[in-house]
Amino acid sequence: MRKTQSLHTLKIDGEAVQVVVRRHAQARRLILRLDEHGSGAVVTIPKHSSFAEGLEMAQRKSDWIKRQMAKAPPSVAFGDGSAVPYLGEPHVVRHVPHGRGVQRIDGEILVSGRIEHLNRRLTDWLKAQARSTISQRAHEKALQVERHISRISIRDTRSRWGSCGANGALNFSWRLVLAPEHVLDYVVAHEVAHLVHRNHGAGFWALAATLTDDSLGRLEDARAWLNAFGRTLHRYG
Repeated sequence: MRKTQSLHTLKIDGEAVQVVVRRHAQARRLILRLDEHGSGAVVTIPKHSSFAEGLEMAQRKSDWIKRQMAKAPPSVAFGDGSAVPYLGEPHVVRHVPHGRGVQRIDGEILVSGRIEHLNRRLTDWLKAQARSTISQRAHEKALQVERHISRISIRDTRSRWGSCGANGALNFSWRLVLAPEHVLDYVVAHEVAHLVHRNHGAGFWALAATLTDDSLGRLEDARAWLNAFGRTLHRYG
């Protein structure tokens, strides 16, 4: 099987920066961007380009990488006192050793148990909340368009917020539960609309607009939010 990516380390002003060069069958040119954490670079290359070409592009654009990394927001670990958004609203994580489970109360998320398990317990709770919220909305919207969802998967996807398979299976990023509620709702509407339209034509966008909680203007607002701030959701955890 042909290799699809290679990992490299680039020295930029004495700092080691990880560079991933990925081959993509549909890419038509070399594309450079930061990774989802803002701590490294990713170069996407067409199928006939070499990994060396991708690395050479990163080397040429090292000043750009450095500037963009300086702008990237810092990562936020899940710990006692961490500020974490839930449906777009800021919450403070509190460790309560003798509490029960994980609870959300008055702008705080209370996590019980041993402190070394806090990160895992909070992540598991957020994934469960994402599954519950997204599944309910997806099934409600599917009923509106008289379509069947074969399966809903909640993952930590990096390249897309949701997807719709030809077999009616829907996939979503659990990190949508961190985004504002209308943004999560838009992504669910988007994927359910694909159960009817397997393209992004006028009919698709008209249907997606009817499946959101608001007008087409709200849909456009959600798309703009994801374009501007979506990458920041990968800072958490």
